[in-house]
Amino acid sequence: MIGHVSTTPVQELPRRRLSTKRSLTVDRLTDAAVDELHATGYSGLTVRAVAARCGVAPATAYNYFSSKEHLIAEVFWRRISAQDEAAPQGPAGLDTAAGLYTAAGRATEVLANFALVVSNETELAAACTVALLVDNPEVHELRLKIGRLLHTRLVAALAGPDDGAAAPPAAVRTLEFVVSGALIEVGTGHLPYDQLRNQLAEATSVILGDPVIVKRTP
Repeated sequence: MIGHVSTTPVQELPRRRLSTKRSLTVDRLTDAAVDELHATGYSGLTVRAVAARCGVAPATAYNYFSSKEHLIAEVFWRRISAQDEAAPQGPAGLDTAAGLYTAAGRATEVLANFALVVSNETELAAACTVALLVDNPEVHELRLKIGRLLHTRLVAALAGPDDGAAAPPAAVRTLEFVVSGALIEVGTGHLPYDQLRNQLAEATSVILGDPVIVKRTP
């Protein structure tokens, strides 16, 4: 679901390099896409309908987005890239007492931030699951961008400010597979969002051999 990091540079498509004015148009289109999705559902979502809601010509919308999958994948990318992922400082839900905020704890938080980014929008979460899996050049590019961002955050989390050790490449790659699977599980309704953090913590502990203590909600 998420593209894995490659050593081959990926060239951005021309339409992704935007002036300020065009960037604002894309902002409006992605906002309108979410509103239209909530109004009609994913099956009823079309680029033309989003253009109408946004007040632009269909040709303008298609100049930026080739399909509804491209639109929704862009929404997911924007939500993920907007997250503040500066060095974690003891996230909510993880017990940081007595030095328990370990590399596994930091990695769990990175994974949870990715998987829970649209957790309060059920329709959008399901749409992202479908959209990110399609065979589409623009969506493929976004999957790679999302994968590179996840990789960067995991490497930083596993190395940590105090651990002084490089992140094991095999562990990073395995954790990337974990979050891809988690996104599919919650997006298809097979795993409730309220169980996701615990499941990610358990998986991370198994992979890293490092305990993660998750606070239980009263």
